[in-house]
Amino acid sequence: MSSGMDKKHVLDERAHPIDLADLHPIGNALIIAPHPDDESLGCGGTIALLRQRGYEVYVLFVSDGTMSHPNSPSYPADRLRQVREAEALEALTQLHVPVSNALFMRLKDRQVPIPAQASFPDAVAQMRQLLIDVNPATVFVPWRRDPHPDHRASWQILNAVLAGLPYQPRVLEYLIWLWELGDERDMPGPEEMRVWQVPIGLVMAQRDEAIAAHRSQVTRMIDDDPTAFYLSPELLAHFNAPRELFLEAIQKE
Repeated sequence: MSSGMDKKHVLDERAHPIDLADLHPIGNALIIAPHPDDESLGCGGTIALLRQRGYEVYVLFVSDGTMSHPNSPSYPADRLRQVREAEALEALTQLHVPVSNALFMRLKDRQVPIPAQASFPDAVAQMRQLLIDVNPATVFVPWRRDPHPDHRASWQILNAVLAGLPYQPRVLEYLIWLWELGDERDMPGPEEMRVWQVPIGLVMAQRDEAIAAHRSQVTRMIDDDPTAFYLSPELLAHFNAPRELFLEAIQKE
């Protein structure tokens, strides 16, 4: 199962469709995005559909996103953070999410803490308070074994938050780097996770505009860092299907 196409085929075969006529089981939602652009890549169509139906959507950006261009003389970290936050707000506007519903933790990119690190409890406390304030019915978070360390760390922070909450929102895990970088060990097992499929064909153009709003990531707008990250057309092709997949833990009896 080496290719992203193979992985998608396996999960598409297991997927249960979510009826667009009834998104009530999702309801008001909080999207946890480790970096600005993850929200649009992984959940953009679903966000647009939820907003069409009048549900509240909040987006929590965990890291500051400044390691996409770590060696750019013209975009040092403070300027790049401002650019990426402005792009995030533009993307949310495309998805009809009020900019007041954007929340920023501003943890250092590539340094989102894991449980063994001293800064982990502070990150948990910060996210817990945001979750209490927003009180979502559903939380979207990257897949727990997503190959990117900040994505795994964001899931670990949320997991610690939920352990101390008096109520439990539904948790749906979305897929970003599994297609390109994941291996067999990163795949969700059939007894481990249920796969849900949301058809987004009706809002794909809107979702694509949200992705395009992240210009620093999908173009060569910043051209003075040869080490820069770039969401190439080949990488973006992983998100071309008119559906979004989400994973939900299967509760053990």
